[in-house]
Amino acid sequence: MIFSIFRDGEGCKSYIIGCAESCTAAIIDPAFDLVDRYVGEVHKQGLTVRYVVDTHTHADHFSGAQALARTFGAPVVMHRFSPAPYVDLHVEDGHSLPLGKMRMKILHTPGHTRDSMAIHVEDRVFTGDTLLIGGTGRSDLPSGDPDQLFDSLFGKLMALPDDTLVFPAHDYKGRDNSTIGDERRTNPRLAKTERADFVALMNSLNLSAPTHLTEALRTNMSGGKTVRQLLAEAGAKVPFMALDELRRRIDLRANDFVILDVRERDAFAAGHVPGAIHLPRGQLELRVNEMLPDPGVEILAICEFGKISTLAAATLRELGFDRAIALDGGMSAWREQGHPVEGA
Repeated sequence: MIFSIFRDGEGCKSYIIGCAESCTAAIIDPAFDLVDRYVGEVHKQGLTVRYVVDTHTHADHFSGAQALARTFGAPVVMHRFSPAPYVDLHVEDGHSLPLGKMRMKILHTPGHTRDSMAIHVEDRVFTGDTLLIGGTGRSDLPSGDPDQLFDSLFGKLMALPDDTLVFPAHDYKGRDNSTIGDERRTNPRLAKTERADFVALMNSLNLSAPTHLTEALRTNMSGGKTVRQLLAEAGAKVPFMALDELRRRIDLRANDFVILDVRERDAFAAGHVPGAIHLPRGQLELRVNEMLPDPGVEILAICEFGKISTLAAATLRELGFDRAIALDGGMSAWREQGHPVEGA
């Protein structure tokens, strides 16, 4: 068996599992931020990726499944109840997927989410967020259900042999794995073997929402882009101007470029780069012809931290302003370095 574990620094775990004889592999619960690492490991070991699997719709990180599917030409696999439109292969309880001489057996384990599933491969089971080391997944997020989680834990996962290795999609203490037997003996949530007691416990947890809940659910359910992806794509299309270069041009009284502040009106009025004109990002497409009649002029977009201005500069380039650029660091960095400000 070929096996690799990956961690994203925030407790999320993902895996590559493969058949050593056929060099075919599956990537399980990939995180978007680690896509390059999976690609590197696959190439290093000379693997052919047969499947990219998400055990459920993640609410706390961004899935890398789509990106890896495009890279390797492999199908995205999720349970039949997954709402994501980009899933290529829907599976159900009792199905199996061949991986060389191995088989990936699907166990539908709802409760954390409606589409949660575990993947049983030989001596190990990938439990997603249904069963964690010393804990279980929460059941209070969209499509979660503590009654279903009880059935999934005690009716499905605890029915596996005690020596089955448990590899969850999260662990915050750096642990690699546990076993079904260890969890049966030591997991405090599994000590609640009566349904009513377990449901009461899960309903009383009062956990805070994951940091990226709304954005993660939006992107993982729809296949849309994250804000980070949009910024990365825009940043790849746009050059930047350093603060010192802008200061040099202002000191020279250069009038061969336009300084375009794309913040909201109150922020602009509170202080802006000398000579800047104001056009809020939200009005850019509607007023660009009025404010910027010369498409050949160099345009320096400025915002507070350099992110919105990057998107604005990318939009300007798409509109035909091929010399649009963004200020590296934005007004925040400009003020911190003591450069001149008007209107403050």
